[in-house]
Amino acid sequence: MRFELLALYAGPDQVMTVTSGLASVLGLLLIFWNKVVGIFFKVVRKFSRAGTPAAVDTPKDSPKGTP
Repeated sequence: MRFELLALYAGPDQVMTVTSGLASVLGLLLIFWNKVVGIFFKVVRKFSRAGTPAAVDTPKDSPKGTP
């Protein structure tokens, strides 16, 4: 038997601890999902925006003022 491979063994006591930690992190993420998505889109908008907004062209036949 190769004893080096025995060092890679993860028993149920180690695996259950890791999966419990992952489940708690996932649970917190799901509780605050709306906030997480909002922050994500704020960051994306910040990096994807152009320097200045484009000017909006008005049609030539639109009324200029109120009657």
